[in-house]
Amino acid sequence: MTLTGLYVPLITPFEATGAVAVVALERLAHDVLDAGAAGLVALGTTAEAGALTAGERDTVLNVIAQICRDRGGSPLLVGADTVAAVRSLARCAGVTAALSLVPPFVRPGEAGVVAHLTTLAKASPVPLVVYHVPNRTGQPLSAEAIRRLAAVDGVAGIKYAVGGIDAEAVDLLADPPDGFAVLGGDDAFVAPLLALGAHGGILASAHVETAGFAELVHAWRTGATGRARALGHRLARLSGALFAEPNPTVIKGVLHAQGRIPSADVRLPLLPAAPGTVRSALRLLDAAPTAQPGTAVTEAA
Repeated sequence: MTLTGLYVPLITPFEATGAVAVVALERLAHDVLDAGAAGLVALGTTAEAGALTAGERDTVLNVIAQICRDRGGSPLLVGADTVAAVRSLARCAGVTAALSLVPPFVRPGEAGVVAHLTTLAKASPVPLVVYHVPNRTGQPLSAEAIRRLAAVDGVAGIKYAVGGIDAEAVDLLADPPDGFAVLGGDDAFVAPLLALGAHGGILASAHVETAGFAELVHAWRTGATGRARALGHRLARLSGALFAEPNPTVIKGVLHAQGRIPSADVRLPLLPAAPGTVRSALRLLDAAPTAQPGTAVTEAA
């Protein structure tokens, strides 16, 4: 089954004491599923997974996995980039796929990337979704290399986050591999990627506009192009405001201002977003005909 629709890479909310805010995390997970998300992502970069202890990572994963099970098996992707990490997913029931980053920093070349991810796929109890974000990893991938990855047994798709729409995306989506999901990972550019034929998106901005982003995916996939363009323009501006400082600092600031998480705290090396940046994002939300969390958005086209 090809992964389609909107997936929200959940933040890790913190109490004022610094502990993981479990109740707030549960509420966020339910909110975004109620508002139209197809599934959730646990322990991605938006979750500040690298700044969590092993025990905190276990807590976050167990909480989100339980909610997905309780919701009838909502799809769950989990950040896992090593053989040990993907093997550990066997201990958690209900994981749909591992979200596995292209190896960062070392720039192993396309052959090295394919070899590395082939090894992860062989070790993993669940399929992989490759996370391709070259401005962070330093490793570009051609459409031909992505097709080689798509042919690997156990690789189910790609989170495509190259900072725009490049020639490789056009090539890939002009003739997409069968059964291979292309999920947009750049919030501000997801609309044009969907217009080219992407299957959905993994979008942090959807924490605060879940219904709108879910409708955007649906509109492009069903051919409602007028509605899709209008939504795409508005949501791209919102995404720009939410990513004006390092992710997820602005998103946490907005969620805290809305009373949905107990603090806007992040962990080093991140610093909280400036109040003015958070206010700018809130103004865009206030100006939009957006429903409350957990309800559908209805707007005139």
